[in-house]
Amino acid sequence: MQVKVQRKVPEATDICSFELVAIGAEPLPPYEPGAHIDVDVGGGETRQYSLCAPHGEGRYVIGVKRDPRSRGGSRFMHEAVNEGDVLTIGAPKNHFPLAPDGERFILVAGGIGITPLLCMASHLGGAGRALELHYFAQSAEHVAFRRQLENAALAPSVTHHQGHGPDALPELLASIVGDPAPGKYLYLCGPRPFMELVRQAAANWPADQVRFEYFGAGSTPAAASAPQAAFEVCAAASGISARVEAGQSIVEVLRANGVHIETSCEEGHCGTCMTTVLEGRPEHRDSFLTEPEKASGTLMLPCVSRSCSARLVLDL
Repeated sequence: MQVKVQRKVPEATDICSFELVAIGAEPLPPYEPGAHIDVDVGGGETRQYSLCAPHGEGRYVIGVKRDPRSRGGSRFMHEAVNEGDVLTIGAPKNHFPLAPDGERFILVAGGIGITPLLCMASHLGGAGRALELHYFAQSAEHVAFRRQLENAALAPSVTHHQGHGPDALPELLASIVGDPAPGKYLYLCGPRPFMELVRQAAANWPADQVRFEYFGAGSTPAAASAPQAAFEVCAAASGISARVEAGQSIVEVLRANGVHIETSCEEGHCGTCMTTVLEGRPEHRDSFLTEPEKASGTLMLPCVSRSCSARLVLDL
C-alpha cells in the first residue's frame, strides 16, 4: 500500500523519525507492539522498520538511523525521502510480540533499538503493567524520541545509560537483568555486540522468557560465515529439486527454478521467509528462531540457513 510522509523529524544524531499517514479514506491496518513494516527503498529493495507509536493514533511512525555500513536503505530514507513524498510499504508484521502472560517486563534498548521497545513501553504503561525501560546510548545527543521518553506517564519507568564502556557493561547489565521469575520477561533490541552482552547477563534465564530482535548493519550471525557444503533442496509442493552449492542460498536457487519465497532482510533476522521442514536436518544460521525452535528441526530461514543432511525437503 502507499502512504504519505506527513512529517520527517530529526530525533538525534543520525536518526530521523518518519510519520506516515494513509492516502484516501481507508485507515491504516492495525498492529500490536513489536510490529514492523517493510518499506520500499528503491531498486526493488525493501527494508524493515519497527513501528514506534502505539496503534490507534491513525498513523505509523518509524525511526531510521543513518548507517554507513547499511546496504542503502538508511541513506535512501535520510537523503531521498522528504515530507509530502509517497512511500510504498507492506502491512504490519509482528515477529516480536509481547508475552500475553507477562506480569513484569524489563526492556533493554541499545541505540536505534529503542524503536520497538518504545511502542511496547507506551502500551504497557497505558495498561498499568509493571515495566522498566533501560536505554543505552553513546551520549545525550544520540538519545532518540526524547520527548516521548520524558512524557509524564512513561518517564518514571525509563532509565538512561550513556557513555558506558564495554568493560563496565557486564556488571551493570547483570544488575538490570537480575534473576528470572515466573511472569518476568526480558525484551532486548539493539546492535549485535551489545545484545550478546545482555544475553550473557541473562544466561540463567529460561529461553522462552528472553525475547530479542537485532538491529543495525553488521549484525549477521557468526554462523553465517561458517564453512558451507553443497546439498540438494526439494520444494515438495512444487515438485522441484535443485543443488545448492557453497556460496548460494536456498532462496536464490529455488527462485532460479521458479519457486517463489517471500523475503525481506535476507540476513536471517526478520522471519519473513520462515519455512516448514518436511525432511532432512537444517543447519541454522539465523538470529530469528529461538533455540527450542531450532532444536525441533521443523522450521528454518532459507535466506541464510543451510542443510546438515545431503537432502532437505521444504514445504514449498
